[in-house]
Amino acid sequence: MGKSKRRDKAVAEPVVEPVDGGLAELIPDRERPNAWTLLIDGAPQSHVDLDDPRHLSFEYQRRLGHVIDLAAPAGKPVRAVHLGGGAFTLARYLAATRPRSTQQVVERDAALVQLVRRKLPLDPTARIRVRSVDAREGLAKVADGWADLVIADVFSGARTPAHLTSTEFLDEVRRALKPGGHYAANLADGPPLAHLRGQIATAAARFTELALVADPTVLRGKRFGNAVLVASDTPLPVAELTRRAASDPHPGRVEHGKSLLDFTGGAVPVTDAKAVASPAPPPSVFR
Repeated sequence: MGKSKRRDKAVAEPVVEPVDGGLAELIPDRERPNAWTLLIDGAPQSHVDLDDPRHLSFEYQRRLGHVIDLAAPAGKPVRAVHLGGGAFTLARYLAATRPRSTQQVVERDAALVQLVRRKLPLDPTARIRVRSVDAREGLAKVADGWADLVIADVFSGARTPAHLTSTEFLDEVRRALKPGGHYAANLADGPPLAHLRGQIATAAARFTELALVADPTVLRGKRFGNAVLVASDTPLPVAELTRRAASDPHPGRVEHGKSLLDFTGGAVPVTDAKAVASPAPPPSVFR
C-alpha cells in the first residue's frame, strides 16, 4: 500500500481556556472550514464563521439578525450597542451587512475578550470598540441618544443577570437610544414562562411598540428556549419580521399588539428592587 497523501491543511483542534466566567471552549465546525462554536461551561454561547460573518448558525442569532436588517434601510450604517459580546457574532454580522457602522460591544469577561481577539480576530477595518465592564455600567457610558440599536444578549452561568431585567435598566436603554431607535433582547425561559411574561410587561412600561419572536412550542410553554423581544417608540416592521421568522429553518412565530399584551397574563413590570435572574435552563437543553 502506498503512503497516504499528506493533508494540505491541518485539522483545527479545539481550544480550551479558563476565563472569568468559567471554562471557555472554542470548537471547530467540521462542516465550515473557518468556523467555531464558543461554549462557556458547556453552554453554547456563539457561533462564528470568519470566512462568512453573514452566516448566523444559532436560531436566536438569526432572529436578532432580522432585527438588524430591518432597523434601517438596507446597507445604511448605524450606531449599535451590544450588551454581551460572546464571540462578537452579531457585531461581525452588522459590520458585514452595514459597512461603516460604528459599534460598541460591552462584555464583562475580559479574559474571554482576549481569547476571542486572539483566536477569532475581528476585521481590523470594522469600527468596533470593546469595553470589558458590566453591561449596565457600559451602557451608562453611552452618550444620550447615540444608538440606533441596542442589543442585549447577556448571560452569566446561562442566566440573564437580575439588574438587566428591570424598568430602571430599560430607562438606561431608552436614554442611549435615539428617537425611533430599536431595542432587542435575547430572553430565555421555560414553563410556566413567568420570566418571559414579566419581561414583556417591563418593556411595555417603557416602550409603545413591542414584538416577540419565538418557537411556537416555547410560547406554548412546552419547552425551555429563547425568545427575541423587540421594542421601539415607532411602529415595528412586523409584517416583514413575521415573514422572515416563518421562513427560518426553525420557523418562529411573531406576537405583537393586543395578543402580546394578553400573553403577559397580568404580569407586572419588574423593578430593581424585585428583579431576579432569569431561570437556569434544564440540563437536557445542552445535551
